[in-house]
Amino acid sequence: MKLLDGKTAIITGASRGIGRGIAQVFAQHGCAVAFTYSNSVEAASTLELELKSFGVKAKGYQSNAASFEQAQQLVEDVLNDFDGIDILINNAGITKDNLLMRMGEEDFDKVIEVNLKSVFNMTKAVQRTFLKQRKGSLIHMSSVVGVKGNAGQANYAASKAGIIGFSKSIALELGSRNIRSNVIAPGFIETEMTGNLPEDVVQGWRNGIPLKRGGSPEDIANACVFLGSDLSSYITGQVLNVDGGMLT
Repeated sequence: MKLLDGKTAIITGASRGIGRGIAQVFAQHGCAVAFTYSNSVEAASTLELELKSFGVKAKGYQSNAASFEQAQQLVEDVLNDFDGIDILINNAGITKDNLLMRMGEEDFDKVIEVNLKSVFNMTKAVQRTFLKQRKGSLIHMSSVVGVKGNAGQANYAASKAGIIGFSKSIALELGSRNIRSNVIAPGFIETEMTGNLPEDVVQGWRNGIPLKRGGSPEDIANACVFLGSDLSSYITGQVLNVDGGMLT
């Protein structure tokens, strides 16, 4: 059953990791996919071809969601290339971890700009389209760190907690127009980034999780499918922890 048949999604930061996983699962569910990437032209081209193999329209755009102007231009381009926009997944994000005493102002500002301001930029850019069609699903990628905090990640935690407050506010503002705004808070997700960690460190993380395993990008993607589909038509303003029970 293709739960996203006939829908079009914008996914930011999709050339690798969780974003890539979301794009793949969305295409499998019949969703046309417009995705952004920053530098990985080759990875983006490969993903575009892969998505098209599922019989859906797909296109990658080199665009920086942290730039207000580029976000506006991106939505304009997507509306020209696709039939419309039904789902926005704000997934682009970075980390610059350090203890507060060693964290420079630039490292704080950059993480807030890329992780949090990008959510404002992209939501603002699609808002007019969603209002006009009186429907739309906004899905913002936070983190368990945004819910509970984490030593050495004050900048990242602040950006991810900010996303939750932003999303809940937008849910209240736009709910009367049938526009939904929800957050997904991933836990320990195993991607190529975690593949660089020592195995004993990774196993230590797994041992601390009730389900005794790390999550996969597909686990996050499946939650996005639910929130992007009509199955969740009465759900807005929520934070869904996809974390194997980490925050239980």
